[in-house]
Amino acid sequence: MRLNLNLIITMCLLLGGSATYAQQDPQFTQYMYNTLSVNSAYAGSRGHVTVTGVHRSQWIGIDGAPKSQTLSFDSPIGKNVGLGISIVNDQLGPSHETYFDANFSYSIKTSETHKLSFGIKGGARLFDIDWSRGRRQTSNDNLFQENISRILPTVGAGIYFHGEKSYLGVSIPNFFTDQHYDDIQQSVAAERLHLFVIGGLVMDLSETLKFKPAFLFKHVTGSPVIADLSANFMFHEKLRLGVAYRWDDAFSGLAGFQISPKLLIGYAYDYTNTELQKVTSGSHELMLRYELISKTAKLKSPRFF
Repeated sequence: MRLNLNLIITMCLLLGGSATYAQQDPQFTQYMYNTLSVNSAYAGSRGHVTVTGVHRSQWIGIDGAPKSQTLSFDSPIGKNVGLGISIVNDQLGPSHETYFDANFSYSIKTSETHKLSFGIKGGARLFDIDWSRGRRQTSNDNLFQENISRILPTVGAGIYFHGEKSYLGVSIPNFFTDQHYDDIQQSVAAERLHLFVIGGLVMDLSETLKFKPAFLFKHVTGSPVIADLSANFMFHEKLRLGVAYRWDDAFSGLAGFQISPKLLIGYAYDYTNTELQKVTSGSHELMLRYELISKTAKLKSPRFF
């Protein structure tokens, strides 16, 4: 039996014993492969054309639970400039949002091993609510009598400091705070400003084993900081295995395989440690990344981020 998301979230608010906040932007466990959607300065940083797609099905077994997809394309243009396109699709209850963004980055060399990239992004967000997709409310408020369909602007910026074995980035994906669907209040509310901080470090444990700890901190105005922590291992430059933890939310397992020098496939499974574990079997995420590497610019080894 599938359960209604609104009913489950309300129950968790009453029984959970800790504060719960509405999810505004889609979240991904494999955030380390989805950097362009949150930080425009990442565009072109891999040094060649890269296409990445991620699909996430969250809280399996609950009707109206989030389903999110991202598709990104980025490439260096010239010596110091990077361009990228990012599309994010997010469904939650009666709401459906799609982001279309163009990303531009400019990099300066700070040392023999590192660069500092500055990025800006601009685009549009298609914001749609069809109340027939969720549980219709009994209310005199006109908000619940009419569907909503709007096109809203997006403008963001980021900084990304990176080398072959480390990276650190800070970004605000969208400076505009317009309308958003609030899954806790089951209503339209003002979107809040999001600040992302990402970082990671690759260490060679042996000739065949690499270790990469990484983090993503997200701060939403009016809410506590959300922390994603992960630890991944790469064996023989082919197999990737790791674990992750989202603070006060979920434990995760990650796996990836470098099918060829150009194609990487990844999978992640989340098991929530909240009250939702009583009604959901978890969340699933699938990632594909294709890299158009020329014969004259082959990578010495697969990049771990």
